[in-house]
Amino acid sequence: MKTKNYVDELKAKSAAELAEDLVSAKKELFNLRFQNATNQLDNTARIKEVRKNIARINTVIKEKQSVAE
Repeated sequence: MKTKNYVDELKAKSAAELAEDLVSAKKELFNLRFQNATNQLDNTARIKEVRKNIARINTVIKEKQSVAE
């Protein structure tokens, strides 16, 4: 249920807000990878979660683009 709520929130956002979320998620993923490489990351499952969130954001962006066409 948690992911369904997240996707619903994404669908309610505008294209600009989605692009902003995508940038912040990619920055977070970079930071997590950096922490993992230096053995400072405690929760390695967070990397997988952020990657999936990036994919969800991209999917919603593509859906909005196809509807607009």
